[in-house]
Amino acid sequence: MTIDFSKGDGLVPAVVQDATTLKVLMLGYMNKEALAATRDSGKVTFFSRSKKRLWTKGETSGNFLAVKDIKVDCDNDTLLIMANPAGPVCHTGSDTCFNEANQGKAPFLDYLAGIIASRRHDSPEESYTSQLFQKGINKIAQKVGEEAVEIVIEAKDNNDDLFKGEAADLLFHFLVLLEAKQITLDEVIAVLQERHQK
Repeated sequence: MTIDFSKGDGLVPAVVQDATTLKVLMLGYMNKEALAATRDSGKVTFFSRSKKRLWTKGETSGNFLAVKDIKVDCDNDTLLIMANPAGPVCHTGSDTCFNEANQGKAPFLDYLAGIIASRRHDSPEESYTSQLFQKGINKIAQKVGEEAVEIVIEAKDNNDDLFKGEAADLLFHFLVLLEAKQITLDEVIAVLQERHQK
């Protein structure tokens, strides 16, 4: 990786992007030493133009940015840092320095997965989801199989509303199965992303 630090008096802009959600988290500046520290530690480290020193994002708050990948742009004078944040990135407490929520790839699915997780732990008696968890992994897996068959049957007909209903049922029960297996939706999406890159 060749980086041209000469254009910015020894500094290059470093855009930090969430490696999972792809949301832009912040912009900082790096000199050669900051880049080396970032690579060595695995935590995003900038050069502070106001403090005139290196600083690791999260050194005060504990909300470090764990580096997943570093890319350089076509002009070799800007960095793109793919990272996983340990918490809110902005000093104001916002998820990003642009005052945006840093949600997963499918915000409602993330919300629904959270509700499903709470049903697993809280287990209110009247909850269908809690009842599924109480019946165990075999019953949950069976329900996913049943819903998969039902969506195949509906796919052969021309009733889009029924098909969408069965698709929703399948997706819901799949999320329940993921929770039972303690696997997140983002982990499954990461497998798809990895396959896509091959």
